Amino acid sequence: MAQNQVQQQQKVRFVEVDEDQSGQRVDNFLRTALKGAPKSLIYRILRKGEIRVNKKRVKPDTRLQAGDVIRIPPVRVAERGEAAPVGAGLAQHLDGAILYESDSLLVINKPAGLAVHGGSGVTLGLIEALRQLRPDCRFLELVHRLDRDTSGCIMVAKKRSMLRYLHDALRSRKVNKVYHALVVGRWSRRKERVDAPLQRFELKSGERIVKVHPDGKASVTEFRLLRRYQDLATMIEARPLTGRTHQIRVHTQFAGHPIVGDIKYTPDEQNLVFRELGLKRLMLHAARLELTLPDGERLKVEAPLDEGTKAALARLAESHSD
Repeated sequence: MAQNQVQQQQKVRFVEVDEDQSGQRVDNFLRTALKGAPKSLIYRILRKGEIRVNKKRVKPDTRLQAGDVIRIPPVRVAERGEAAPVGAGLAQHLDGAILYESDSLLVINKPAGLAVHGGSGVTLGLIEALRQLRPDCRFLELVHRLDRDTSGCIMVAKKRSMLRYLHDALRSRKVNKVYHALVVGRWSRRKERVDAPLQRFELKSGERIVKVHPDGKASVTEFRLLRRYQDLATMIEARPLTGRTHQIRVHTQFAGHPIVGDIKYTPDEQNLVFRELGLKRLMLHAARLELTLPDGERLKVEAPLDEGTKAALARLAESHSD
């Protein structure tokens, strides 16, 4: 933990709520203000009256208003799980991966292999890296997620009002997310839609997996054929109409054409063929985002593939193009 953060948490703080934070519950406000503090600690200091809003005790669900002054007592936050420092290479890559930025929104072309957040053995994720690289940003939160091995467009809100707006837009399907996926085999032009319910399971090993199951949640993905590489592989466009975990990965597998490089849903022997051709990653890419911003502006952001993947696809095309 940075020295100034340690010092800051060793004395009482008084924080004024700004317009962007107005309407937020005090417990959620504290989870952001006291990064790394367990929920149990936050609720305990609220219950004991150590948190005061305008000098008064409050309940966890109290809604804050702009201009409210919050008293935050000294809090000791455990340092275990602290994010690793951002290396120069990652810092440079992320700086060059910015696709769009305004005062309230950041869209980044996330590289494959970088988790969106730390945890489960990951010491540094995209959001932790951005917070280190942008120390002056008071608020940085993921709007949605991408699997660690999926690359492409991901939105990060720089204001709570934008986070709320985009969460509402995602729930009402007003954000158009377009993915490109290289799948095994010859995808049929007639396969334009997969409507199959998905359910999460936990294996004996503790690994979590998603399967098509009649008791699962309704899940729909639309597909469009982009390019065939003879009978070996097909590049397709995928538009998920619902937002289930691993939805595109499982729907393509259910259609008989799992995604190249998927170690969870694609047989090892099939992945080996593509590894020998230089395709060594999950070939799923969040290629495009389209949405309307709060001021009415229509935003369309496209993320290019990394140069290594482009080169591998070019080699595949040379030897297996229709």
